[in-house]
Amino acid sequence: MSEYVCIAPDVKLGEGVKLSRFINLYGCEIGDHTKIGAFVEIQKNAKIGKNCKISSHTFICEGVTIEDNVFVGHGVTFINDSYPRATNPDGALQTEEDWRVEPTTVKKGASIGSGATILANVTIGERALVGAGSVVTRDVPANAIVAGTAARLLRLVAEDAEVTQ
Repeated sequence: MSEYVCIAPDVKLGEGVKLSRFINLYGCEIGDHTKIGAFVEIQKNAKIGKNCKISSHTFICEGVTIEDNVFVGHGVTFINDSYPRATNPDGALQTEEDWRVEPTTVKKGASIGSGATILANVTIGERALVGAGSVVTRDVPANAIVAGTAARLLRLVAEDAEVTQ
């Protein structure tokens, strides 16, 4: 299986982590009993908590912190730069020294639906639900359900309640 998995030596894997084939992990941390689906990339300085599920085709960039018990659906994309540019004003390609990572945090127990895009400098609150295909441009409160482009608050969920339609 190792020929289908790219895990850099600086990756910190917790106990019982389940890794699918065709993944790319480097410089990141993954907590105990987390499951990483196929075709996932997790970049350096990203942190994934315990008991998370990261579904296939997801991109988690540098600066993203995902706390414990978080679900990330298929094809979710995180962004860490609000004003990306390929080159500097002089036309030279930008390097790491030409920009700074903008952080994103997903709090404990949150769920992010398939195809969502999470912009930089955003915090998704505890037990919040982000609808499939949403574009999250600002903080999401704890226990909120948000959806749309840009994602808007639909309603709140009681902290101890099951989520229903």
